Amino acid sequence: MEIEKCKTLKILQPNPKSSVFYLYLNRPSQRNALSSDFFTELPKALHYLDHNPQVNVIVLSGAGGHFCSGIDLNSLSSTFKDHSSSDRGRSGEKLRRHILGLQDAITAIERCRKPVIASIQGACIGGGVDIITACDIRLCTKDAFFSVKEVDLAITSDLGTLQRLPSIVGYGNAIELALTARRFSGLEAKELGLVSRAFDSKHELDEAVWDVAEAIAAKSSLAVIGTKAVLLKSRDLTVEQGLDYVATRNAATLLSNDLHEAVLAHIQKRKPTFAKL
Repeated sequence: MEIEKCKTLKILQPNPKSSVFYLYLNRPSQRNALSSDFFTELPKALHYLDHNPQVNVIVLSGAGGHFCSGIDLNSLSSTFKDHSSSDRGRSGEKLRRHILGLQDAITAIERCRKPVIASIQGACIGGGVDIITACDIRLCTKDAFFSVKEVDLAITSDLGTLQRLPSIVGYGNAIELALTARRFSGLEAKELGLVSRAFDSKHELDEAVWDVAEAIAAKSSLAVIGTKAVLLKSRDLTVEQGLDYVATRNAATLLSNDLHEAVLAHIQKRKPTFAKL
């Protein structure tokens, strides 16, 4: 991927010695509203990071004062124009394929083997909630604000929030937030379980995100990507099916050099060193 040609994203490695990489939504003047380019560039950026052996953890954040203000309304208007014709059946089928493509771009966050941590400040509205619910870990500032905004635009949220949010905050909370489109704070997001922790300031958030990311990055990448894969797969399986899946997966990866190194490091009372993925 030619990172320098991205219109909507920016990739940074804050510390050359670290395997933590930052992926920024990079339209700060538009509060990181999601343009059509974003849905093309996000899967490519995640594919690049997923297949880069130097990357163990990805932090997803927003450039400027906000995480994401949702779908760019100009792009939304353009979509309606592009998919309108006198044949309503063909227009509908074309629009359905377009929506499936947008959904696939968000699902690329889950498809990425490396864990993705959402670092949220300012606005996280509409499509921003679609994004963070696909992330593995979510942290925010207390004064961040969220809204499942789509009903206010006379549309049904269709990029993943309605599918992922109930398993995160519970069905009752999810349907109330989705039907009212009300704005709620980072502090309430913590109470609902949407985020793991909420911090008093952006500085505290940044420090905590870095500490969490570094702690994960120091572990066996085989164990980390396996844990993410099993948790995501088990979400849609019975307990018995989930146990069978993890047994099959571990049969293929458990007897690795990482296991030997972890045990040896524990015995020698030192930090383990694991090979790149």
